[in-house]
Amino acid sequence: MGMTIAEKILAAKGGRKTVVPGDVVTVHLDTIILFDNNFMPSNWRDIQRVCDPERIVVVFDHRVPAPNQLAAGGHHTGREFVKRFGITRFHDVGREQGISHQLVADYGYAVPGSTLVCSDSHTCSGGVFNCLARGVGGPDIIYAAVKGETWFRCGETTRYELEGTLSKAVTAKDAFLQIAGVHGDHATQNVEYGGSGVAGLSINARKTITTMSAELSAEFATFECDDTLVQWVQARTQRPFTAVQPDADAKYKAVRTVNLSELTPLVALPDSVVNNSQPVGALKGTRIDQAYIGSCANGTQDDLELAAAVLRGRRVAAGVRLIVVPASQTVYRDALKSGAIATLVEAGATIAPPTCGACGGGHMGVLAAEETCITSSTRNFKGRMGEPSSRVFMASPATVAASAIVGTISDPREFLN
Repeated sequence: MGMTIAEKILAAKGGRKTVVPGDVVTVHLDTIILFDNNFMPSNWRDIQRVCDPERIVVVFDHRVPAPNQLAAGGHHTGREFVKRFGITRFHDVGREQGISHQLVADYGYAVPGSTLVCSDSHTCSGGVFNCLARGVGGPDIIYAAVKGETWFRCGETTRYELEGTLSKAVTAKDAFLQIAGVHGDHATQNVEYGGSGVAGLSINARKTITTMSAELSAEFATFECDDTLVQWVQARTQRPFTAVQPDADAKYKAVRTVNLSELTPLVALPDSVVNNSQPVGALKGTRIDQAYIGSCANGTQDDLELAAAVLRGRRVAAGVRLIVVPASQTVYRDALKSGAIATLVEAGATIAPPTCGACGGGHMGVLAAEETCITSSTRNFKGRMGEPSSRVFMASPATVAASAIVGTISDPREFLN
């Protein structure tokens, strides 16, 4: 019987010839990422040894620079951990700062056929690189750092065939909102993306889809490998790798087609991502207090350039706060060089340092009671970005930028003709 991408990597890393849904597999881990939340006093357990310092990455991203004493203490613990074990892949506040999942893309920490874990729920982001990447619990990441392995139960796989080409002002975020809105959650399942339409999607666009797949409750989200992906990885790392493609007779729970050419801008209503999307026109006129562009899903160079294109020569509406958060210092520097940052600032945006920030309600844009935000970040759950009575709508960076101009939820196609 043929295997899917996830099944083939589980088999290879678990020392098996085959893996089928329902199997529990102990796998070798190539990359183990610890981030600042892991080092908080309530989470941290003093580690006496690590499996291999070369397989560990430490990132400060959720609360950077430290907004309070608790975060500062966690950062101190993390820095001492890095010194103790000689960990070289360390992303402190400064030049190499960024959200962990963006750093995976920037520095080639995930390569085809590899395995990667982190205790952040959006770790499936790394599956864009034709690998297995998954978020695990806090105790599990400590175990992984010590032992260099973990276990997974293999679920069934649902495959999405992406066809066609996205039209102007329609993005990979809209493609995801279409999948989530129509097909709902994929709990206990793997999600595999392929099809002729993938060639027209940048790595950043594909990464938006794998990152957001956490909101489907997917176990793993993987893309097929192509030349675009190979070139991206080889430009950032010398690690050897072997691309993994699904077998022709792989067995899927379902195979579904998404025609990118037919998509329009979508918005997820507050409090849920799945089964909760509407065309932007249905929300047109909804007043907003804040517009937020950033996160591991939509803080890339592509996203900032798109927002700048919408905002060029225009101004953010009075009474609206537009907060833009590059996902890494690399993205920030590139957007500075291209002029995108200048355009955003001239329009009235505030540029925050690379951080998870308000996406998780930590800082840099937390909402007050009864406020309304439209965001391109990862999650819109009640209380996610601040006070529980606030409302969070989710959309693409283009839709967020257009809404910031008007002061109400607006269609980006009106600004990108």
